[in-house]
Amino acid sequence: MKVLHVAAEIFPLVKTGGLADVLGALPQALVRAGADVRLLLPGLPAILHGVEMQESVWSIGAIFGAGQVTLRRGTIARSGVTAYVVDAPYLYKRHGNPYLAADGTEWSDNVQRFALLGWVAAHLAAGEFDANWTPDVLHTHDWHAAMACAYVACRPVTGVATVFTVHNLAYQGVFAVEDFHLMHLPSRLMVPSGLEYHGQFSFMKAGLKFAHRVTTVSPSYAREIATEAFGCGLDGVIRARGADVSGILNGVDPGVWNPASDAALAAPYSSGALAGKAVCKAALQKELGLVVDTKAPLFAVVSRLTQQKGLDLLLAAWPLLLQDTLASGAQLVIQGSGDAALEAAFAAAAQAHPGQIAVSLGYDEALAHRVIAGADAMVVPSRFEPCGLTQLYALRYGTVPVVRAVGGLADTVVDANPHHLAQDSATGFLFDAAEPQALVGALRRAIACLRDAPTWARIMLRGMAQDFSWSSAAEQYIALYEDAIRRPK
Repeated sequence: MKVLHVAAEIFPLVKTGGLADVLGALPQALVRAGADVRLLLPGLPAILHGVEMQESVWSIGAIFGAGQVTLRRGTIARSGVTAYVVDAPYLYKRHGNPYLAADGTEWSDNVQRFALLGWVAAHLAAGEFDANWTPDVLHTHDWHAAMACAYVACRPVTGVATVFTVHNLAYQGVFAVEDFHLMHLPSRLMVPSGLEYHGQFSFMKAGLKFAHRVTTVSPSYAREIATEAFGCGLDGVIRARGADVSGILNGVDPGVWNPASDAALAAPYSSGALAGKAVCKAALQKELGLVVDTKAPLFAVVSRLTQQKGLDLLLAAWPLLLQDTLASGAQLVIQGSGDAALEAAFAAAAQAHPGQIAVSLGYDEALAHRVIAGADAMVVPSRFEPCGLTQLYALRYGTVPVVRAVGGLADTVVDANPHHLAQDSATGFLFDAAEPQALVGALRRAIACLRDAPTWARIMLRGMAQDFSWSSAAEQYIALYEDAIRRPK
């Protein structure tokens, strides 16, 4: 089975979130499961630099506002997976965020930049550009690649099944109707039953409407996005797809996330030799200017700083938590970037509480590993969460998750209530309502268990024993691909 994955980012070359981690690991897992997998990526500087042994496959010429577009083929250095790169300097030769300019606004020509990516994907799927390799399955990821499904649908491509994965429905790629002429698509698609979306047009809707199968990155999120509460205005489109929508839980790349071999850590450790985790905690406290105290409960956040992630709840909950004498000495580490107001609020909290709260704004992969290893607990209070990878990394590192019971968080963390503690099945702490008091309750429960060393150790070890490898997800994707190929399009 030949599968072409299309996405805008891939770890370790370009990463703004979990999408990159998925594209860095899932193709390798599919290869191990027996599939012939290739990637299609935009020619961002880091991608052009990181794809080795490149050769020109096809000179596409001038299109989508670019004077010269060339399709190249090479190999991802870390994984050995073959990758096609759309080399269009006028559209992609920009440093920094692949979607946003330096001032935080979207690149003004994003409609052309990502239409080109989908257009090339459709033509590769049709057997053009590379006569020696044509995919059986075209698997597109998030809105950046979703338009490929519309291009395929406009000119049905014999023998290819399209799959679209929603990594986060909140980011939809919506553009002004005046830009639709730039898409090289028939005007008949600019209707409510097509791409039209409240007087604009939506890349995300292209994937939801025209892909043969739609997946999300957890079973719970697949159910949630069919509801008005979580559907971001597209729940009707999703409900109309019925059984074509399903959820497959993301995995963890053990080659990247393994406390026993992680070079970023102050000391290695494993479930059978946990001493190194205490070393990591002390090293993190020292690095970030916290009071070095092995007994202080150390909570951490590694996240985009956005309302979606519920971090305003944490800002409100933390002062309430510290009113409890049980929480005396509790510490908080924040690593990430995003909403300017949240960045400023956490920075102010750190300034007001030196030695107790530390904030590192920006993306730093190595520091993220050290934070996850050094913390006692990882806080993920999301209002919605398609899958969540941070809690999976935390479980693997013996860092107990405190999470809201939504999406993939609910699918992957077992609450430490009396029943699950008695069964020795608890792996973390869940709360329901998106309210500060509910989060405070979960944090208090976590601290109470942390003070009970044997109970905390059992929760840690149960979490570290969970198998979130990509092999299970790969098997499920293979089955879905086979079903998509067999069934009428």
